[in-house]
Parts: sequence; structure tokens; C-alpha cells
Amino acid sequence: MPLVAGVDSSTQSCKVVVRDAESGALVRQGRASHPDGTEVDPEAWWRALGAAVDAAGGLADVAAVSVAGQQHGMVCLDEAGRVVRPALLWNDTRSAGAAAELIEEAGGGETGRRFWADAVGLVPVASFTATKLRWLARHEPERAARAAAVCLPHDWLTWRLAGAPGLDALRTDRGDASGTGYWSAATGEYRLDLLERAFGRRLHVPTVLGPADRAGELHPDPVGAPRTGSGALLGPGTGDNAAAALGVGAGPGDVVVSIGTSGTVFSVADAPAADPDGIVAGFADATGRFLPLVCTLNAARVLDAAASMLRVDLADLADLALSAPAGADGLVMVPYLEGERTPNRPLATGAVHGLTLRTSTPAHLARAAVEGLLCALADGLDALTAQGATVRRVILVGGGARSAAVRRIAPQVFGCPVVVPPPGEYVADGAARQAAWLALGGATPPPWSPTGIEEYAAEPVPAIRHRYAEARDRIVDRSTS
Repeated sequence: MPLVAGVDSSTQSCKVVVRDAESGALVRQGRASHPDGTEVDPEAWWRALGAAVDAAGGLADVAAVSVAGQQHGMVCLDEAGRVVRPALLWNDTRSAGAAAELIEEAGGGETGRRFWADAVGLVPVASFTATKLRWLARHEPERAARAAAVCLPHDWLTWRLAGAPGLDALRTDRGDASGTGYWSAATGEYRLDLLERAFGRRLHVPTVLGPADRAGELHPDPVGAPRTGSGALLGPGTGDNAAAALGVGAGPGDVVVSIGTSGTVFSVADAPAADPDGIVAGFADATGRFLPLVCTLNAARVLDAAASMLRVDLADLADLALSAPAGADGLVMVPYLEGERTPNRPLATGAVHGLTLRTSTPAHLARAAVEGLLCALADGLDALTAQGATVRRVILVGGGARSAAVRRIAPQVFGCPVVVPPPGEYVADGAARQAAWLALGGATPPPWSPTGIEEYAAEPVPAIRHRYAEARDRIVDRSTS
């Protein structure tokens, strides 16, 4: 049976899985860490990929490889293919002012937001690549002058795996291109006029491939690991959220809620989204369809922060949260610990409301942290349904889904059944499934599906979200105060 490999180059680490192409059975895997921060030298991703490949036993026996990566990151290259500056990541908010400028230049207010939503399915916020290009042009003109091409993290890694054969060989896919702000999921075309509007001139951009198109072949020794091998096909790759949807086998009526460094809420759709409020991003998926998505900046690290404050580990935090009553007796945490993208308040801070003698306990704070995290994601669920999504169930994935408290409290907050696949690397699995699609051929990806899924149901507790909404609406972005 042929083997395939999937790579997840995320914000925090690089994961590599090697799976059987036909059954999806896991054969081996490896992992390596990425440096912290909101800007990173792409060479750090490259070194981590080499270490993760080596930990996974190499790629000498695989037929195809695909890379999924964190979306939106700006990787600028000069004419020789050298990186111009450390990549600005999706969670770098320094381009918030640039986003506001781009909306204002398109007419401002509702007019400007509608222009961008109609053009590319997105309304500019600090996360998107176009805003980072504007920031670079304004604040680092000498570096901007050296830039000849712009690509995304997964594009760059795929290109390096092919041996970095020149700028014309840069490749991407619909899913990741749809998060740049200068490619339209609705039309399937670049809007290079919008790239020029953002940056001041046009740059070379990667060719956008179809879901099972070939991006090239694995170079004989691209990562310096002796067991890398050569000749394997390179898939087009995709963004991390599109890969996660492919990895969990999301279907009609499924909404995926991923609790990682960021929180994302998305569903597979037959039509593109264009939300002028900018809450729902009109992304494409990795199968030729669409992936309307809502993203929050604050997700699993909310749990980390609460555990740190209480000086407990994550398991103890979950136990504490489950020992407190639903609604935490009125204690509410609004978890805007790193600003927020949904709603768009990049300079806001978090807050705790309802602190009394009764609620001044570790259990209440733990419960409020879990409920606040889930309420922020439930706001995203509401936005998707407002755009026409049907919610039959929520598929809960990501590191935060490993919390027993998150799993059990989620149905009370979301108001629908929640299913949780066993812990796994679903972004890397989605990339591997794409690689299997390329290796095996066919009109659709091979029918892999997770086993050992757990189901959770509970009576909704509307008061949790009502109190959260009241507290959330008191939060003011410091940039406007």
C-alpha cells in the first residue's frame, strides 16, 4: 500500500504524519517546536520541518507529501528567492491601522466594508496578508523595495521542499489564497489591483492550483535529513483550517470549532460568503467548495492563562471548572487577552465581571474562563448561521478540545450536540489526505474518517451567553479611548 505524508506547520510547532494512502491508518509521526512570537524567520520553520521529518522516520518511502500551514503570514522574497524580513504572522496586530486605511480608501464605513466583501469575500483586519503588505510599505520602505514576491507559509515550505527552483515555481491553493485579501474565492482569480493598492506596486504571487493538482516533486535532500528521499509528488497544500475540515471529514450540517492558538468556527459550503460586517471570512476549502469562517485571537491560551493564574495544570483547571455551577454564579470572563479579531478590537484587553465574595474562588474563575472562551466561539457560530449555515452538530477539535471541562460545557453554550474526535493532528491528517488524493487519483479524496468519536449533549443554559454578551458589550478598544 502506498504511504503519504502530511505536514502541519502551525504557529507553535511543525507536525508530520505518515499514513496509509488508502485506509488512512497512521504509520508514524514526528514533531518539532517553532519559536514564539508574532514574527518569525521562515528558516525556523524549515529547521523544524527537517527535525519533524527526521522524528517521523523520514520520507524516503512516501508517494506524496502535502503541507498545511498557518494562514495569512506574509513571506516576502527578493529576486533571488531570499527572505526579505521575518514573516509577519496572522496574530501580529501591528497592521490594524493599515486595515482601517484600506477600508477608508474604499469609501469608508459600510461602503468600504462592502467593497472588500464583494471583491474578495473579506473585510480587512490586521490578520490578512494585504494589510501586512501595507504596513511593510509604510514602515519599512527599504525592505519593501527589495521585495519581488509574496507568498504564504505553506507556499514557501512547499517551494523549499521542491528545491526552491525560482519564483515562477511558487505554488498555492484556493484555501490559503482566499485568506490574503487579494484573491477571490467567488471568482477564483487574483485581484492584483488590490495587492497594488495595498503595497503600492505589484508583486509576483504563487500560481493557484486545484485541490488535487501537483505542485512539483520532492527534491532529493531539501531539508538536510538523510531519510528524506526524493521523487515523491508534492500536493498543492492548503491553509490550516481547510486542512482540518478535510482531516475530520466535515460534511453538510457540520460546523468545526477548532480551539488552538486561535479559535476558529467554520463549515463547508456550496456557495461563497461575502459578509460586509467582516465577521465571516469568505474562504475557500481544500475540495473545490467554500469555507465560511470566523476566527478569534484568543482560544487555548485562555485556558493556559487561567491555569497559570490559579497555579494549577490544565487537568486541575478542568476539574475546578466542572465543580462550579453553570454560569459561575454570575462571574464572567471576556477573554480578549491579546486584543481580538472577532469582534475587531485589536487593542482591547480582557475583563472579569461579577466578582463578589461568593465568586472569588478558583472554581468560579476556572468556570468563567472556560465559559468565556466558548461564548466567544459561540458568537462565531451565530455569525455563520446568519450567513445561512445549518448547524446539525459541532465537531470540536484542537488542543483546547482535550479539556474535559470544554467538552462537557460546550453543549450548554452552543445549544447543540458536540462530537469530539480522539486527540490527533487533524491539520496534518488533512494534508496527508490531500496527498493521498494526489497519489491515488479520483474525483474526491479517499474516504478516511476518524474513529473513536465521543458525543456530548446537555441542556442549553441561555443565561451563560446572555451575561457574557452584556459584559462583552462593555469592552472598549483602547485605540478608541
